[in-house]
Amino acid sequence: MKIFPAIDIKDKKCVRLVKGDFDKKTEYEMSPLEQARKYRDYGFKNLHIVDLDGALTGEAVNQDIIKDIVVKFDLKVEIGGGIRNLDNIQKYIDVGAEKIILGSAAIKDKNFLKEACEKFPDKIALGLDSKDGYLSVSGWKEKSNLMMLDYLKEVNDYGVSRLIYTDINRDGMKQSPNFDETLKVAEISNCPVIISGGVSSIDDIKKAKNLKNVEGIIVGKAIYDGDIKLEELVKEDA
Repeated sequence: MKIFPAIDIKDKKCVRLVKGDFDKKTEYEMSPLEQARKYRDYGFKNLHIVDLDGALTGEAVNQDIIKDIVVKFDLKVEIGGGIRNLDNIQKYIDVGAEKIILGSAAIKDKNFLKEACEKFPDKIALGLDSKDGYLSVSGWKEKSNLMMLDYLKEVNDYGVSRLIYTDINRDGMKQSPNFDETLKVAEISNCPVIISGGVSSIDDIKKAKNLKNVEGIIVGKAIYDGDIKLEELVKEDA
């Protein structure tokens, strides 16, 4: 089970949202670079970074900060938020990112997803952010009319190397992930699945370990709020 501590960046700060609501954000004193160093020092191997400014604007707003993190620390970093063209993918690959997460752009244009997978084999992760079974896009500001599982079936053979499933209703709520829906996604998906949204305790991590075709889990707010201690969490990281 790969543990992905999360760093969400907005206005150059680490923040956490509740159900993706930008009006309900918590800012933390530690800078994204300091937070990444802390994760590295504890012994984590993977890192999940989201450029929230990018998710809203469609531009790689915090690219310099993210480049600093990737270059300075020996971590396998997956990056998402506002990556909506091949040039931006190339830039993040050039600085050493392990996976590039495509969300809104891939959902709005399946051909873009297919092209990205063909041009950057084993580098593209697909972010499926779901609310009540429907996909949401543009920093979760827009709910699409696409059913998540239907969309997944349509793009399942494109060559995506990792799938990140988030239940928006659970995100930031610390009420445990939506394991039932995760199972449905993992059964269909041709690539390994990462669980995101709602992790509240070490028990959630242990439960995720038993799920078939689940590669890892993203932990954010529960770390920042002290509900999960990093020394406990890193023991589950393999």
